Amino acid sequence: MSGFRYTKDHEWVFLEDGIATLGITAYAQGQLGDIVFVELPEIGKTVSRGEAAAVVESVKAASEVYAPVTGEVVEVNAALQADPAIVNADPTGKGWFLKLRPQDLAELNSLMDEPSYQAYVKELA
Repeated sequence: MSGFRYTKDHEWVFLEDGIATLGITAYAQGQLGDIVFVELPEIGKTVSRGEAAAVVESVKAASEVYAPVTGEVVEVNAALQADPAIVNADPTGKGWFLKLRPQDLAELNSLMDEPSYQAYVKELA
């Protein structure tokens, strides 16, 4: 999972070729349970760091997915609207939510790396 960065709200972000892909972590999907609905933003929308970028609903609750970085939405994972359970099966792979063109790559530096996030999750247990 090298190259992934994480928020304390359990979103992940992965930067590749100047585009940040984001989703929720395995821990988050495990806490939510079976995902039944995902609401994604419109392409072209600009979301600010910490702003709700998407909504995920499970059999337990609905939760907002916050943007870990500020940027313009350049792609959404339309497959999630047809089959939200993809998030349960592969939260850090095929279960990605959206892709952003970050405005300030320095925002990524404030996010946790994999070892820091795993330590954070362990503290929550």
